[in-house]
Amino acid sequence: MMDTQKEALCRIITTLANKNEELQNFLETVDNTLTGLQEESCKVTSELEAELEQLSSALEEKGAVLRDVIKEETQRKEAELQKQICEGKSALLSCEELLQFANKTLTITNEEEFLKAAKQIKERVTMAPAFRLTTRLAATENMSQYTVDFSSERAGLQRLHFLPVPRAPEIDISNCVVRDNTIVVVWQPAGEADSDSSRIEHYELQHRKTNRDDALRAAGDACWEKIDDIRETQVTISGLKFDSRFVVVRVRARNKAAAGEFSEPVSMETRAYNFGFDAVTAHAELKVGADTVTWEPQGVKGHDPRLRGKENKSSSRSATPSPNKTAGSRAGRDRFAGESYTVLGDQEMTGGCHYWELRPLTDWKSFSVGVAYRASLGRFDQLGKGAGSWCLHASQWLQSSLAAKHNNKAKALDWPLPQRIGIYCDYDNGDLSFIDVDRHRMIHSFKTKFSQPLLPAFTVWCGGITIATGLQVPSFMGNFLSTNRSLSNLSQ
Repeated sequence: MMDTQKEALCRIITTLANKNEELQNFLETVDNTLTGLQEESCKVTSELEAELEQLSSALEEKGAVLRDVIKEETQRKEAELQKQICEGKSALLSCEELLQFANKTLTITNEEEFLKAAKQIKERVTMAPAFRLTTRLAATENMSQYTVDFSSERAGLQRLHFLPVPRAPEIDISNCVVRDNTIVVVWQPAGEADSDSSRIEHYELQHRKTNRDDALRAAGDACWEKIDDIRETQVTISGLKFDSRFVVVRVRARNKAAAGEFSEPVSMETRAYNFGFDAVTAHAELKVGADTVTWEPQGVKGHDPRLRGKENKSSSRSATPSPNKTAGSRAGRDRFAGESYTVLGDQEMTGGCHYWELRPLTDWKSFSVGVAYRASLGRFDQLGKGAGSWCLHASQWLQSSLAAKHNNKAKALDWPLPQRIGIYCDYDNGDLSFIDVDRHRMIHSFKTKFSQPLLPAFTVWCGGITIATGLQVPSFMGNFLSTNRSLSNLSQ
């Protein structure tokens, strides 16, 4: 009875804990929304004040121009009229003096004096300014040609309103493409025929990784990565590592002042082959990082026989003698030893198509890359020496060489040492191919039948390598595969 009650109580506690977490998330969302609302309100008010200030500045600038035009015209007319006033006053004064002299002449009784005065009056009248001065106004007082009609602008200001918030676009799933570790996202603006669409200045896209195809509206915006200032209705997301099953995308439109709601989030499948180095298997002289392996010998430089060969030609074996190799057995120990310098990947391949890439570091001397059955390699085995491993071996120690190795057989390859190697493994069809990625050329291909789970395998001596995983099978692989193979299988 007590156990039953405990079980029921545990269920109640679990329910309460879930509800408690849900309420905490809800309150956190409300608090974030309130903070965001306050910040957005301040932002909108600030932008409005800035717009009004710009409008006021533009009106003031235009008013200054119009005032200058009126002032210039007034000054010109005033100058012309002032000149006429000055000339008119001078002519009037001369006319009054001559008129006064003429009136006095009429009172002269002496004939000789009268004739002399009359002659002077006649000469002065001929030269009088009053008879040369025009009485037509040089300018009028009318300034009506500079009257400005602001009625339409005033009506426009009275109709002033906020820009409408853009509606959420719609992602066009049928035209979205996931290929070569890039995602092309295409969308349509909402209400494309509306005038609102012409006011959209740019779009913002957000994307995040997930391993779930449900709950696309998961709470929390911190995990979204953003691409802003998109001027077209599509964007390419590149440089992705497909280390999750899905990438969720959403997009929203933004006009001059406001951002609209996000579109319905869309989940795009992005599965690819992901693995890391299994540090438990790494040779003691290999330093394993997240995506790099470097050879760091322990002890003196002459530890490896290849490095001390010039000093002691009689010694061609390692300072650590290799015991008898027994396929499928590591005597209960996983770490490689002796001259193997090997490390395995940590994710098995049991079917499907897989792809990853390798780059040698600048100081490399020798490395091998390939696949192997875990059980087929002994602690001291090197890649390609047995029937359970296949590899491409590259060396620039003493001389440059490139070879394909399997089952203790090596095939020399006439190809320059590549700086970027793609490894393609089709488990079901028994294909293992090595690609010079920079030149898009096949280096070598093994055709076999895989019977056990495979692991990526690497040998590094003197130098290091770096790998890139989370890659889809690239589209250029279709050039190397037989025509009866469906390329649709490559992305699975």
